[in-house]
Amino acid sequence: MAELRGRPRFRIIHRSAHRGGPVPRFALAPRPASSAVNSLLAFSLIFFAILIPHLPLLTLPYFWDEAGYYVPAARDLLLSASLIPHTTLSNAHPPLVMAWLALWWKLAGFAPLVTRCAMLIIAAAALAGVYRLAFDTANREVAIATTICTALFPPFFAQSTLAHLDMAAAALTIWGLIFYLERKTVACLVAFSLAALAKETAIIAPVVLVVWELAGHALEERTHRKLCAVPRSSSRESLLLLVPLVPLALWFALHWTRSGYVFGNPGFFQYNIAQTFHHLRALLAFPQRLWQLTGYLNMYLLTLAAVGAMFFPPLTEAARREKRGELIDLGERLRQRISIPTQLALFAVILAYLVTLSVIGGALLARYLLPVFPLWILLCVSTLRRRIRMWYVLVALIAVSFGLALVFPPPYRISPEDTLAYRDFIELHQAAALELQQARVAGPVLTAWPATDELRRPFLGYAAEPLATIAVDDFSAAELQEAAQHQDWQVAVIFSTKYEPPQGSLLDGIAWWRRVHERWFGYHEDLRPEAAAQLLHAHVVWSDGRGPQWIAILARDPRPL
Repeated sequence: MAELRGRPRFRIIHRSAHRGGPVPRFALAPRPASSAVNSLLAFSLIFFAILIPHLPLLTLPYFWDEAGYYVPAARDLLLSASLIPHTTLSNAHPPLVMAWLALWWKLAGFAPLVTRCAMLIIAAAALAGVYRLAFDTANREVAIATTICTALFPPFFAQSTLAHLDMAAAALTIWGLIFYLERKTVACLVAFSLAALAKETAIIAPVVLVVWELAGHALEERTHRKLCAVPRSSSRESLLLLVPLVPLALWFALHWTRSGYVFGNPGFFQYNIAQTFHHLRALLAFPQRLWQLTGYLNMYLLTLAAVGAMFFPPLTEAARREKRGELIDLGERLRQRISIPTQLALFAVILAYLVTLSVIGGALLARYLLPVFPLWILLCVSTLRRRIRMWYVLVALIAVSFGLALVFPPPYRISPEDTLAYRDFIELHQAAALELQQARVAGPVLTAWPATDELRRPFLGYAAEPLATIAVDDFSAAELQEAAQHQDWQVAVIFSTKYEPPQGSLLDGIAWWRRVHERWFGYHEDLRPEAAAQLLHAHVVWSDGRGPQWIAILARDPRPL
């Protein structure tokens, strides 16, 4: 065996003719694990690198689910040390992220700036994990490119400062995969257990790895080919990966004893689990989940590039070693790829997420896939480097396209939280709350969630004083017709609850597609301010808009605010 100094290490394998004659070829030996010092250095560099572009976002008030659940739940934990929220209906989400926020508020004060910096720390830890996973399974070039693309991918960038559970679940899942592949059993179980306590769906990764190992080892005996990334002496070792189920089960047991519900309040359970268990809905949801993973917000550019690269043969590169201060040419070898067993393990996790989140989860939010976006990017970038000579140019262009997708809306519907559109949503609602405050509106105000919480709870950063509200589900014609019958409101705040493309969605012309989304995915069409005012027998006294998003204040009294 001959070894190259440093990374990577090789063993010589003599093969038959290559380019007209026998030339030694090389197979990659297992990489040593990255040191804790290197990981800490990577985390520090990444944190300050992502802090700069996020600076304009750090003081924004809380958005959508932040305002509706996560921040109130964390605030309850801060003020009363209660793991079960009492100022909002409990959704039974594990408390790790809420405890993290409460800790930072205790140390630095209750403010959006503290919240967003705390979440940015988690995002930096996730990206440090992406770098280490790519470095250990591929090489430094792939690691740098994968980390940059992941950081710029719009859903990842936007979620980096939002107080949701998915970024923490992604960070801990990625580190769990790192320790799994490095065969650090205790660290792997701890990381996966914490991931499940960050968000219950993170249990998908360890469970599917158990299933894959049991199936993979059975296939290995038949095919005599190595398929599993981690060798096991018995199935009992594989079953150790089910340990993270224990703390998650204990949390649900505690939640049941304190609230009377195992999986959250009845409304939450009905929306996210009960009504989603239908084979037709799952069949309709899966291609949308697959689109989110492989095509959403310019991801299709990376996917198509990787698929196209598979039609090209692997490239070769020179291999050398140093002996007594001299470099010795060892010929050429094929460019490195991620080992097949490792690829199969990553694909198993990706597929399990796609299938599971097609069956559960009322809203098809892209952030639910945060744990597997980096895995897909890693596999695609590694493929490009192995087969395309100018791969780094392609990756740079794709990274730029991710940055553009953050700012410019695509020709299809998205969730505002997947791009910087969420900032526009927040600032529009801030402006409306300020108008109500300056007009000294006493309420009640007719509006829909999340504006109901924004106006009732000053600690969310919108209203200086709490305003009474009357809630409607949305601003569709049916809802507003019913609201028009009530006489106990004088002012209404209506806004775009869905992000509609400026020129309409590409699929709007397909009638059955609209019916499917109305039936299974909660789609509705908000009436514009003028039409809503006519239906409510009111007048538009103030309005504002940014791109396809808008907000308006309606009053039954025609006088301006």
